Amino acid sequence: MTVRGLAGRVVGETRLRQAAEAVRTARTAFGLSGLTHVATVYGTDKVGDHHYTPHYARHLARFRRRRFTLLEIGVFEGASLRTWRRYFPRAQIVGLDIEDKRVHAGRRISVYQGDQSDAALLERIVRETGRPDVVIDDGSHHSDHVRATFATLFPLLADDGVYVIEDTQTSYWPTFNGSLDRHDTTTTMALVKDLLDGLNHEEFLDEDYRPSDLDRTVVAVHAYHNLVVIEKGRNCEGSNKSRLRDYL
Repeated sequence: MTVRGLAGRVVGETRLRQAAEAVRTARTAFGLSGLTHVATVYGTDKVGDHHYTPHYARHLARFRRRRFTLLEIGVFEGASLRTWRRYFPRAQIVGLDIEDKRVHAGRRISVYQGDQSDAALLERIVRETGRPDVVIDDGSHHSDHVRATFATLFPLLADDGVYVIEDTQTSYWPTFNGSLDRHDTTTTMALVKDLLDGLNHEEFLDEDYRPSDLDRTVVAVHAYHNLVVIEKGRNCEGSNKSRLRDYL
């Protein structure tokens, strides 16, 4: 190969690399890149410290091009809010933090300050921003706060919404009002286990049992390492109890 030919090849390869980088930049700018990449760019701990982004990408895929509202408890330095804004180009992003994090508010991002277990505050946020389609609890991680927040927000969640609880490892840590006793009924994971039972309430043989609103509206519970994803809908598929006689 001549010197001129070699130089032309180098220039061509350089232009290809530059073009590829431009495409990657454009994909990120318009929210078309993978969630893990976007999360890495913005520095949220949903990737790296944790491995949540593949689960989020799978469970929130149907929202990618929709207009919807995402409410996240816990703002910290705003990286997560900016990640969601970029990844969901038509979403309204709402954040709540115990500290004043309004510096992170901006285009399509609203930020509130307050206690996540304050039911009146949560209800006001929903009145002002609309029913959330997605709720992410990445707040204090204290079991009592997580349970109180869920009790208020899940009924206010859109009928086909998704509710996510992060960092459920704290359910086993007394420092976060968790418990060393895995059978403790007051922890975050105890709530999750109750939801799993309620998911199958139509199969209970207790004739006096009256299903709760949660029993009737939780249609799926997905548990991952330190992460739980709960789907809302109409849990009324019917019972298989009539087949019991086949096993007697």
